[in-house]
Amino acid sequence: MSAGVGQSPAGMKRLALGLLVAAAALYMLATWQTPHHSAWGYVAAFAEAAMVGAIADWFAVVALFRHPMGLPIPHTAIIPENKDRIGENLANFLCEHFLATDQVLARLREFDAAGRVATWLSAPANAERVSERLVEVVRWTVGALDDEHVRQFVAELAKGGLRQIELTRVSGQVFEAMTQDRRHQELLDGVLLQLAKLLGEDVVQESITEAIAREIKALKYVGLDQMAARMATRKVVVIIAKTIIDMADDPQHSMRLRFDEMVTGFVQRLKDDPSLLERGERLKAELLDNPAVGSYVNQLWTQLLGWLVSDIGRADSSIRARITQAAQTLGERLAGDEAIRSWINGELQTAAPQLIARYREDIRRYIVARVQAWDAKEMTSELEHHIGRDLQFIRINGTLVGGVVGLVIHALTNLWKAG
Repeated sequence: MSAGVGQSPAGMKRLALGLLVAAAALYMLATWQTPHHSAWGYVAAFAEAAMVGAIADWFAVVALFRHPMGLPIPHTAIIPENKDRIGENLANFLCEHFLATDQVLARLREFDAAGRVATWLSAPANAERVSERLVEVVRWTVGALDDEHVRQFVAELAKGGLRQIELTRVSGQVFEAMTQDRRHQELLDGVLLQLAKLLGEDVVQESITEAIAREIKALKYVGLDQMAARMATRKVVVIIAKTIIDMADDPQHSMRLRFDEMVTGFVQRLKDDPSLLERGERLKAELLDNPAVGSYVNQLWTQLLGWLVSDIGRADSSIRARITQAAQTLGERLAGDEAIRSWINGELQTAAPQLIARYREDIRRYIVARVQAWDAKEMTSELEHHIGRDLQFIRINGTLVGGVVGLVIHALTNLWKAG
């Protein structure tokens, strides 16, 4: 029925009570008028059954939440008396019917998580939404980190991390990685190429000529110093050029091999030479103990935070733009790569049973513990607030249905007597 739609639980209670009072008043009137006309007997039967239905349903509704009229009648106050059992049954129901492994896996197969994420991220508006949320996180993080204690912590953390690193040995390992497969020969080729270009410049050759001329003092007096210097310069350039060509053509050139030996020896010393290691550690300690290092780290930290604040505060923020672009690109690539989407969904299917088995019992225990921790009165009050209005319809319908049933029974009784 539609009566009482939009009313509060208290309003519905008043309506149900009003119908009970009306049925009682109608019963008294019908009983008084029955001797004057037999039709009033039907009205009295309707009103009597309506009162019975209303009172019975009132009892049933009230018995859910408390003892009717405060009387400790058995099997009343069902919810508060059985709160813990209800919580356990609710937890079992949820785990069995909503968190069962087969059901969750079936839902995951239908859901197509990777496809949905790809479609959602591919939309520019959604990528922008992701960017806005992450920028808010960055803004909050920057505000929290802009603190003197944090700066001091960062400086000490940086120093502590550097103290744990053997810089000389690490440098040796880095150089070793850089020189694997004779990659340092590429550096040598670059140096030789630049040297060849440099010697080919007129300005450089003129400088060499002048330097040689100054050294040939004996020929200066006969005017041959510049001529001899130019000849010597050409010979120097030719010799160096020939050496470069020879080294470029011969991977086993003696100078290349000597360069290999020099680099290998230097790298090995960085890794193993105790004196070099000690000197590096001493230099590192002196550097870290210098107050200027802490000030410099603080300055860098302040500049970094300042740049972040400035950037995310602008309409054309590069951080926001890059996050947006990255999110949209990820979505587009996922959308266009069925193999990776299938892999993601497959991994979810593989991981889900373990996660479900791991956390299902935790969820069940949490629900049980949460319901047990509720105060019975508070829980009853909340339930009445949320479902009490609908429960009052039981009383209202009980009043009307009871009255109709009573009327039918009275009519059938009269027909039977008349027959």
